[in-house]
Amino acid sequence: MAKRTRDEAKEYVLKTAKEHDVKFIRLWFTDILGFLKSFAITVEELEGALEEGMGFDGSSIEGFCRIDESDMMALPDPETFQLLPWRPKDHHTVARMFCDVMRPEGTPFEGDPRYVLKQNLKRAAELGYTFYVGPELEYFYFRDKYSTDPLDEGGYFDMTPLDLATDLRRDTVLTLEAMGIGIEYSHHEVAASQHEIDMRYTDALTMADSVMTYRLVVKQIALDRGVHATFMPKPVFGINGSGMHTHQSLFKDGHNAFFDPNGQYNLSDTARSYIAGLLKHAPEFTSITNQLINSYKRLVPGYEAPVYLSWARRNRADLIRVPGYKPGKETATRVELRSPDPACNPYLAFSVMLAAGLEGIEKGYECPEPVEENVYVMGLEERTRRGIGTLPSTLFEAIQLTQQSELVRKALGDHVFNAFIQNKLIEWDDYKTQVTEFELKRYLPVF
Repeated sequence: MAKRTRDEAKEYVLKTAKEHDVKFIRLWFTDILGFLKSFAITVEELEGALEEGMGFDGSSIEGFCRIDESDMMALPDPETFQLLPWRPKDHHTVARMFCDVMRPEGTPFEGDPRYVLKQNLKRAAELGYTFYVGPELEYFYFRDKYSTDPLDEGGYFDMTPLDLATDLRRDTVLTLEAMGIGIEYSHHEVAASQHEIDMRYTDALTMADSVMTYRLVVKQIALDRGVHATFMPKPVFGINGSGMHTHQSLFKDGHNAFFDPNGQYNLSDTARSYIAGLLKHAPEFTSITNQLINSYKRLVPGYEAPVYLSWARRNRADLIRVPGYKPGKETATRVELRSPDPACNPYLAFSVMLAAGLEGIEKGYECPEPVEENVYVMGLEERTRRGIGTLPSTLFEAIQLTQQSELVRKALGDHVFNAFIQNKLIEWDDYKTQVTEFELKRYLPVF
């Protein structure tokens, strides 16, 4: 089916808004750290907003712009128009649209994460590729936002009794589907009160918008039921943290460029070079895919979180896993990067993953041999002999690697690159001066 033009999409939005008695439209966009921002307009302003955008003060948004260049425009993307199904039915309907952030003269603002992803997708398109992703976002339900009291004691894929968590997950899936987001699976995860809902594989821009919607819907449904949902990577010591394993592939001329019937694991040379790119550049982009201080409490040996720079088919301890090929399912050939967590900015995370993979393809990186043994039980000497490196162990270490990365700078652009690093260095400075409960328990009684 041919993609409709922007004018056709605008006409659809105006018609749908009228048919559903929409009164308010929330304009959504994302700051550099991946926080969803929003302001509302009335339906009377909708046509003008679609034509020219709506002005807002960009100086109040994290990492956006300096005071002397604060005027910004939010230009709605009509393809993202959706009704918000959780709004009260006895009031006027509320809808939302994602926006591209523009300068007043109508040029794209280089500090907009959505623009950053579009630029990376444009680079892929120039090479003939379309980038598809399928992230698996894990999260926890807790009794409230002030504690980590779980709602259940279930485990991986457990069929827990019909309780609040089961209802929450069901209602979340139904809400996401009502907003046009396809869902493949939903299940209980490994840790108590940990859950996962997997969205259907699609192009990276659509998926980044869907991730932002997914996180809001999960939290909104939980809030409506009086509990708290969190995408914090490691909220509870001693149990599994929450990841965002990201399946990814490139398509060219309608075919999966990662598939080769004669290749090892049915992987093409393109796929192997893409894997090599991810492995080589993962340490320098980890601050983007794992942007919190807390992210590195998850990235430790054990707990199914990858630490070592290796790839394999079956071993889930590796950074990259290649899901098994099923005959007749060539289009499903993909690689799964297991390090990202669900607190990242998806626009920036997908950008750096794609940039690393394309770098591997363009420069013909040689893919190392897969490591099917358990890397966790290998000694340092064995890992060194086999050239298996590690991810950074703290946010500060990760930021230092990012600062030196030309690849990440090119992928993000100077504005986002510099603002992101500056923000994270401030966060680290705030953290390192804190006196923690660990220190009080360990040192106060004995010194």
